[in-house]
Amino acid sequence: MSNLQLRIISALVLAAAVLAITWFGGLPFRVLAAAIGGAIFYEWSRMARQSSADAGGQGLLAQLADGFVLVFAVAIVIDLPALLLIGLALLLTIVLAVLAKSRAGSPWEAPGFAYAALSALSIALLRGDGKEGLIAILFLFAVVWATDIFAYFVGRAIGGPKLAPSISPGKTRSGAVGGMVAGVIAGLLVGIAAGLPGLWLLGSVAALLSIVSQAGDLFESWVKRRHGVKDSGWIIPGHGGVMDRVDGLVAAAFALYVIGWALGDAGHPALGLFAG
Repeated sequence: MSNLQLRIISALVLAAAVLAITWFGGLPFRVLAAAIGGAIFYEWSRMARQSSADAGGQGLLAQLADGFVLVFAVAIVIDLPALLLIGLALLLTIVLAVLAKSRAGSPWEAPGFAYAALSALSIALLRGDGKEGLIAILFLFAVVWATDIFAYFVGRAIGGPKLAPSISPGKTRSGAVGGMVAGVIAGLLVGIAAGLPGLWLLGSVAALLSIVSQAGDLFESWVKRRHGVKDSGWIIPGHGGVMDRVDGLVAAAFALYVIGWALGDAGHPALGLFAG
């Protein structure tokens, strides 16, 4: 079996499981969001601590960061109010940053925690428990997955100048444009199927999410290069780690959450864009 075939099979199985949990929403989805956040931090910290030359990344600060991740995961699962979650994420990130500075510890613990916490809370709060949340997550999935798939195949078919050769040599500008076009179309199809008004706004949001998704992919590639690893993990056959699979998704989820908060409120971000 080729690596491409393995990637496709893994992606289909994973997508089916995630879509089923998304449909149910509620506690199962919050557990999924918390698990994604925990996996992101585990893989991030594993890369950072293995490549760290100082002992600060391996001592008390690392143990404290691990504990903070567990606390935040529980906060997600028990469905704390949005502003409390955001405040908790900010507070724990500041504590880790201050301790890293004062104790000359690893500088990667605080940003790793912030990245994982914002990823988990954005996904969880976007879904919520209502119909609008389901549409919001399906819209997010459609845009990000279409961007990812078509950026790969358009880039391979057309080629051309590289998008960011020093970070991710395989990505091309043609693939980025092709992925964005596909992401906009996929997002609009979800909007049409859901009977949503304001398709021009949805199309603009989809274009932005596609760009942010690709930026998130490049960011994760930069982190991996910074720590000298090819994959963030090994748990997903053909893809590597969880970060390798959700890097673009969590970046786009945070962007969509911020947009939804601006148009609605922190606790119900889906209402601003996806109320029919």
